Amino acid sequence: MTDSPDFAETEEASSTIDLAFDEKAVPSSLRAGTAVIHAFWKTLPNAPGVYRMIDAEGTVLYVGKAHSLKKRVASYARGIAPTARIARMIAETAAMEFVTTQTETEALLLEINLIKSLKPRFNVLLRDDKSFPYIFLTGDHPAPQLTKHRGARTRKGDYFGPFASVLAVNRTMNALERAFLIRSCTDSVFSARTRPCLLHQIKRCSAPCTGEISMADYAELVGEARAFLAGKSKAIKEAMAHEMEQAAETLEFERAARYRDRLAALSAIQSTQGINPRSIEEADVFAVHQQAGQFCIEVFFFRTGQNWGNRAYFPKADRSLSEAEVLDAFLGQFYDDKPAPRLVLLSHEIEGGEILQQALSLKAGHRIEVATPKRGEKRDLVDQVLTNAREALGRRLAESSSQLKLLEGVAEAFGLEEAPRRIEVYDNSHIMGTNAVGGMIVAGQEGFAKTHYRKFNIKSSEITPGDDYGMMREVLQRRFARLIKEAPKETETGEDSAGAMPSWPDLVLIDGGAGQMQVAREVFADLGVEDVALVGVAKGVDRDAGRETFIAEGRPPFKLAPRDPVLYFVQRLRDEAHRFAIGAHRQKRSKSLKEGGLQEIGGIGPQRKRALLRHFGTLKAIERASMTDLEGCPGIDQATARKVYDFFHDKAS
Repeated sequence: MTDSPDFAETEEASSTIDLAFDEKAVPSSLRAGTAVIHAFWKTLPNAPGVYRMIDAEGTVLYVGKAHSLKKRVASYARGIAPTARIARMIAETAAMEFVTTQTETEALLLEINLIKSLKPRFNVLLRDDKSFPYIFLTGDHPAPQLTKHRGARTRKGDYFGPFASVLAVNRTMNALERAFLIRSCTDSVFSARTRPCLLHQIKRCSAPCTGEISMADYAELVGEARAFLAGKSKAIKEAMAHEMEQAAETLEFERAARYRDRLAALSAIQSTQGINPRSIEEADVFAVHQQAGQFCIEVFFFRTGQNWGNRAYFPKADRSLSEAEVLDAFLGQFYDDKPAPRLVLLSHEIEGGEILQQALSLKAGHRIEVATPKRGEKRDLVDQVLTNAREALGRRLAESSSQLKLLEGVAEAFGLEEAPRRIEVYDNSHIMGTNAVGGMIVAGQEGFAKTHYRKFNIKSSEITPGDDYGMMREVLQRRFARLIKEAPKETETGEDSAGAMPSWPDLVLIDGGAGQMQVAREVFADLGVEDVALVGVAKGVDRDAGRETFIAEGRPPFKLAPRDPVLYFVQRLRDEAHRFAIGAHRQKRSKSLKEGGLQEIGGIGPQRKRALLRHFGTLKAIERASMTDLEGCPGIDQATARKVYDFFHDKAS
């Protein structure tokens, strides 16, 4: 990330001027930090590298790169702060750390890694940075499988992507199945089939598993699918149209209808892709827009001449930064763990464009172009992406405004002095006390903050299985004891200028009644937690949504009006906590099953367990199996199949 233009000018000038620290000339608020920076500056080399600014608690405030560490740090050592953000950064600096590198490109790569691992408060931070999904055509089986894929690409086969979302992948895969009849089942299911499945009946699979199609003909279908995903869609469609016409001419109307349906499926893929440029084969297109102190970066993915979706990002960035500076800092983090296409198009010229291009080319092993087009189809494309960025940010601002009104309603309903900036909701999940997990979800002015969610594996051996009160006590004790240690409330400064969520909640919602609330009160009293509102959400009669009773400090239990938007909002929070806790419990139970086999299923002996594993291959496949599939397993009768099915499909409490 680059600093302001004022700092860039100062950096160049400092190469010829010896910095003498004049304490009187520096504003009093910056003197301590400037003195620290000046002391480090004296010993710095005139070489590329990365620097870290650190506060008195040892927390990294900022990570930056420089072509010359000596020149860049001189910018801060003068005690001149062109923006409030840089002034705060200098004022809080108590130490610095440096790493020299051979080139500025190496400095950029190191800077990106440090920013993503340390998440410094004054850097632009990429949020929601999960991996992108791919379509994977396996290459290690006689009958290749078409499936979704995330993560490391270690298995043999062809990967097509990235796609912007799982929704885009699912939509494309559904159409590909109709067009090319490629199987999507796992290898274990493939080897266990004795008759064609439902997908074959609805004409979405050619059923190579049971020999409904020869391997040679299936390989031809796979080749067509591979060619289509590789960008040869026009040739594939022309070949299908020719086959359809020939079938019609020879009065093979059923075969002609099959080709007609396959052509329609291929057309459906391209009709949902929206923007489809004629002259761009492979590119990522980025556009940034700023409004009301927030930034939106929209990215569109084009591969093999097709639009494979788009995604909007809302990076954490100080409002004093320009759009180009935010885009510059964003791109390095975005491509840290993703392969770059041969062309990257930008809406704004960025200062680090040349260095970024060198870094991406170095990682890819071939030339990658980073450009900001000024005219022609590429500029038109960037403008379309920029329009999407404006619209996405407009929707987000509208949602934030609506969210703020709901939070103000929460404050009024529960007697808070102001709208809560951070709400934490707690719930537990277990089955008869086994695999007990506590869940915490977080919400604020921007909705659910999923990066702040936490799960707690219940550890205490003193808790009786199924003791919900004991579980809640352990979860709250662990959460707030750690919070007191890591972020004492007296040092909490609230939101910074970039709108970061505070560490401490203003409101804690407990999914439970008077008993759960009493446990929470006792934990808060023992730990000395104050100024955090506690509210219990007791389920209504017959667990009916809308009839909840609320238990708050200093007032008798009360209900909200049935159509009150605040009631719906609290229900959403509680349901999200319940969903998250159940998900964590199921994940833990699944892991327990993997470690302990099928031992937890009562009434099934070793011989039948071996039969299940031999038939399905994996525990995951057994968990996903239908009753019909379980009954089809050799040695498994209907009663046993029912036990296995019910075990995996019972809802966690």
